[in-house]
Amino acid sequence: MNYQSIIDKYYPEDNELRHILTVHSRQVAEKALSIVDSHPQLHADRTFVEEAAMLHDIGIYRCNAPGIQCFGTEPYICHGTIGAQLLLEQGYPQHARVCERHTGAGITLQQIVEQNLPILPRDLVPETIEEQIICYADKFFSKTKLNKEKTIEQAILSLSKFGEEGVRRFIHWSEMFN
Repeated sequence: MNYQSIIDKYYPEDNELRHILTVHSRQVAEKALSIVDSHPQLHADRTFVEEAAMLHDIGIYRCNAPGIQCFGTEPYICHGTIGAQLLLEQGYPQHARVCERHTGAGITLQQIVEQNLPILPRDLVPETIEEQIICYADKFFSKTKLNKEKTIEQAILSLSKFGEEGVRRFIHWSEMFN
């Protein structure tokens, strides 16, 4: 797979949005790859981790998030499922799973229903080790503050706005990956 050609397809212009996407995705990929390299006992697929990390936010351009130069119409919470749809159309179902499962520390069916989220009701919690590593790595980097890595405490604080279940999952990953 050539992830760059997929980025080029959906982000053909050299503009601020493409810059935000590629810088953020590279930061997430580098952190995820350092986890893979530090934990060979996890048997994570290094090539897949890099590809999927570079594509995990591919759907942001269709969302309404002006602060990161996204001027689409969809709610930002949908960017993962939008990205999954795009990657499924390209024939990459495993990469699509990373897209749809990286938001927060994963979103449960219960959260989708109780919060009336505009997402098809189903569990979207990372399951494979690669999904977990990328979701975890993503929590350290914001698209609004590029080149600034959050501490574990700052990542937990950001996640705590969405409930304790995601915080518990993140803390568990922190114990596994550090």
